[in-house]
Amino acid sequence: MAITSIKTGSSFTNLVKYDSFLGPNSAYVPPAFESIATVTATGGQTTLSFTSIPQTYTHLQIRGIARYSVVGGTDDNLYMRFNGDTGSNYPTHWIDGNGSTVSAANIAPWDRMLIGKITAGSAGANMFGACIIDIHDYASTTKNKTVRHIAGDDMNGSGDVWLGSDLWINTSAINQITMFCSGIFASGSTFALYGIKGA
Repeated sequence: MAITSIKTGSSFTNLVKYDSFLGPNSAYVPPAFESIATVTATGGQTTLSFTSIPQTYTHLQIRGIARYSVVGGTDDNLYMRFNGDTGSNYPTHWIDGNGSTVSAANIAPWDRMLIGKITAGSAGANMFGACIIDIHDYASTTKNKTVRHIAGDDMNGSGDVWLGSDLWINTSAINQITMFCSGIFASGSTFALYGIKGA
């Protein structure tokens, strides 16, 4: 049956019938990364934490920008802990480059993970370090937890690029993650937590 346009009098033929409102389009597939929570320093915070992390994903990823607010240097270390564990359960391996030299080291198990460098109060205004942290099999209760991270800070001619890995020697599922530095996070320091779906 031909359909005639009331406005123009034109007719349409060979119309295709679809059984789905999607028509010829593919079904929408949600992204593999889902936002879980974001924490932001507003001034005075010594830690920024994610709590009550859902156990419904395969892996986690944190994306962050941060700055140490205290004057007295151009950069500072960024640290992380799981589930409030302050025991010596976090060995770290890292490699760091600053544009002229490269250094690498391993740290025997201690009470925190070393995630990389962030800018500090003596760096230029509004300069923040950045990091991406992958946490594998976080919900497993049979595996120690493996972490890999890339981080860096740029200060208009100086800075560091950091690549490393950490281990949490504990088979508990991760339900809390705490980020901290040597003192106080500058206002605007932000960490976003994402869940990664399985294949």
